[in-house]
Amino acid sequence: MRILLVEDEADLGLAIKQVLISERYVVDWVTDGTEAWLCLESQWTDYTVAIVDWLLPEMSGLQLCQKLRLYQNPLPVLMLTALGQPENRVAGLDAGADDYLVKPFVMEELLARLRALQRRSPQLQPSTLTVAGFTMDTANNVLRVNSDGSTPLIIPLTTKEFQLLMYLMQNPNRIIPGSKLRHQLWDMDEEPISNVVAAQMRLLRRKLANHGCPCPIETVPGAGYRFNSQLDSRL
Repeated sequence: MRILLVEDEADLGLAIKQVLISERYVVDWVTDGTEAWLCLESQWTDYTVAIVDWLLPEMSGLQLCQKLRLYQNPLPVLMLTALGQPENRVAGLDAGADDYLVKPFVMEELLARLRALQRRSPQLQPSTLTVAGFTMDTANNVLRVNSDGSTPLIIPLTTKEFQLLMYLMQNPNRIIPGSKLRHQLWDMDEEPISNVVAAQMRLLRRKLANHGCPCPIETVPGAGYRFNSQLDSRL
């Protein structure tokens, strides 16, 4: 998942981002509501959840949430705040937040609430995703490949290999430009080189080949990459 984190407390924002990255999320961290809205308007990023602090400069988290719902944006929102009174919780949920977490909190609870949002929201990443005999196991960071009825082949993946293949599998048979993949899979604080997607794709293809697995990703010259769901995954 790609997460938009909106938190103006530097220490807390950094701590949350580091924890999320360790859990294989791609994270964009901004510190005010106006910048967050600019991120949400971008055609280059597909966020799957937003973690939003209530008390923000420029535009509050409450206002940001209200604006999202005004524009009928279904993005799940986890609201963070030091305001823990029942009336504050009601106001946050009425503004369109999907969940509400009171500061101070432990990171384990934050992650648990993200998993709960994942279970409730069908647009979020499932625990497994299967396309044409290829199954991504998000819990174990591995790819399982059908092997003609026998025990599936298990291929461990690095975080970036996992993110790249998962995104393509979530969009089977759709041509995704390399620039779109670069913007989607590297957060905005990173400045990857222009050929980073091609280099990562070569590594992924090499790994699959080393395991004797056909690569389901096609390069479409001048257009991008496509996960071919018609490919026979059997070995």
